[in-house]
Amino acid sequence: MKKLNYKYRILIEKDENGIYIASCPALKGCYSQGDTVEEALQSLKDAIQLILKLAKYLVNSLRLKDL
Repeated sequence: MKKLNYKYRILIEKDENGIYIASCPALKGCYSQGDTVEEALQSLKDAIQLILKLAKYLVNSLRLKDL
């Protein structure tokens, strides 16, 4: 199966406690955090992958029900 590559804009901010908060505005509710920018970014990438896998599963489930 062909792997698709998507590009999403991400935001990373440092909060008042020194924790980095990463978000993906295109995916509502997709947030992550880390002690470093790299940790927050990797965690956000993992979250995005999970959201996209879930979305694909849900779309495929709906298609089966429509038959």
